[in-house]
Amino acid sequence: MLDTLRGVLRPTLPGLVGALVFALLSLTPSLLPRPALFQGLVTGITAVIGYGLAVALAWVWRAFADREARRPSRRAWLWTVGVGVIALGVADIVSVRQQDRVRELMGMGDASAWRFVTVPLVAVVVFCLLLAAGRGLRRAARWLSDLLARRIGAQAARATGFVVVAALTFFTLSGVVYDNVIAAVDSSFALGDQQVSSRLDPPESPLRSGSPESELAWEDLGRQGRRFVARGPSGDEIAAFTGRPALDPIRAYAGTANAEDVEERARLAVDDLERAGGFERANLLVAGTTGSGFIEPSASNSFEYLTGGDSAIVSMQYSHLPSWVSFLVDQRAARNAGRALFDAVYERWSALPADSRPRLYLFGESLGSFALETAFSGEADLRNRTSGGLFVGPPGFNSLYTEFREQRDPGSREIEPIFRDGRTVRFTNDPWGPTIPLTRPWDGPHVLYLVHASDPITWWSPDLIWSKPDWLSEPRGSDVASAMRWYPIITFWQTSADMAVGMAVPSGHGHDFVGEHVAGWASVLQPEGWTSADLRRLQQQIVDADTENAGVPPSLRD
Repeated sequence: MLDTLRGVLRPTLPGLVGALVFALLSLTPSLLPRPALFQGLVTGITAVIGYGLAVALAWVWRAFADREARRPSRRAWLWTVGVGVIALGVADIVSVRQQDRVRELMGMGDASAWRFVTVPLVAVVVFCLLLAAGRGLRRAARWLSDLLARRIGAQAARATGFVVVAALTFFTLSGVVYDNVIAAVDSSFALGDQQVSSRLDPPESPLRSGSPESELAWEDLGRQGRRFVARGPSGDEIAAFTGRPALDPIRAYAGTANAEDVEERARLAVDDLERAGGFERANLLVAGTTGSGFIEPSASNSFEYLTGGDSAIVSMQYSHLPSWVSFLVDQRAARNAGRALFDAVYERWSALPADSRPRLYLFGESLGSFALETAFSGEADLRNRTSGGLFVGPPGFNSLYTEFREQRDPGSREIEPIFRDGRTVRFTNDPWGPTIPLTRPWDGPHVLYLVHASDPITWWSPDLIWSKPDWLSEPRGSDVASAMRWYPIITFWQTSADMAVGMAVPSGHGHDFVGEHVAGWASVLQPEGWTSADLRRLQQQIVDADTENAGVPPSLRD
């Protein structure tokens, strides 16, 4: 078996040692629990990364020592493979126990017993396939070098062959293949946007976009836009819950098919908001969407219940791509849409008499928070131009969130920072508890960031490659394993991988905030007459009746 492995893949001993070390580190706890197949994939890729780094370091060492590579003895191979198998077996057993601990922190059951076998098998297969692919590229470089050596010097031929193959591989993956894949994905989701579900009926109320009175056609609102305007509580439902008179909420929305230009699309959304009487309501909410135009119904419904329906929400779509794709390839579209929408609303709002303007609020979740943040220059701008806002699960690259977190008051934690004594902007990991600091009254506009300590979307950053983050140095969140440690490169890769399973955990952890918007909005709006019991009852109703997400995979919601 040893001779077969060496014959097919021809691994180097330093590379195999590096692969083993990285594979062991990949089994250490990260922010979120992972399914066995996914963990095997992560371990296999991590092992290849370790292999490549070790081979590179060995080459650099030989270059400085000015010597050729030495052929390891069979005994050295046997010791390496033997120790590796034992170490991986022990690490696999320990990893299952640690995964169970992480799952326990999040209220999940124990991992499957098959995990002991599945993870190493998948990891070995992935490692071998990727290593074989690398060997194929190296053969191509050598073939080209031999071809060039007939006309130029041997050293120049080797360098040229390597550079040409590396460049062709890079430009193929990042250019031809990358662009075509993104274009295909965008076209696929664009077709999905055009398909009108038979389960949704166009709204009859003139208070909604897509209604007969609206100039925005129902078919052009996009899949998520149609869901948004067709659903949500009516005034009667709100009144039945609160026992007080309520209005039918207003919802205005523009899809990408309504206008290609982002500023024109924002103008159309605001025109429809004005037509429906949105500027005559007491509370106006500008909502940033995730990539495909999704607005978390838990957030919009909570806002409408807590304001007694005396509200209007305006939003618009900026992409066909789901948020996880937009997160990687299309952040500029989110930035442009957030600025255009808020500026269009603010222009109309500020032209109204000061004593007849609605209270102006903001909402953004995940990439939606990034979109709306870009319309503001800082804390003072938020305070001067809004009545408050709720930002949920902000990505780590959000400019304002990063500024508030990095310039936090001394002594406050990165996962729950205090910025300028919490006079305008506050942060919480648990919206049901009091927001800190408790020593200062929260006067004026309330801007609240709802952040989970275990959310990889929030804590992902290239800085993790080379520096230990404060959220692992300071007292950590209640759902982050105490056994999690920072390792150069590894923790960055671990957090990157965790983003793929951010929604595969119960609400209140990772990137899932369903139901927590009730308490978040209560902190921002400070509604009169609402008790803690009322809020809990509303949370339960919203979670139980969350039909808007029926059949919508988590990957498409965010």
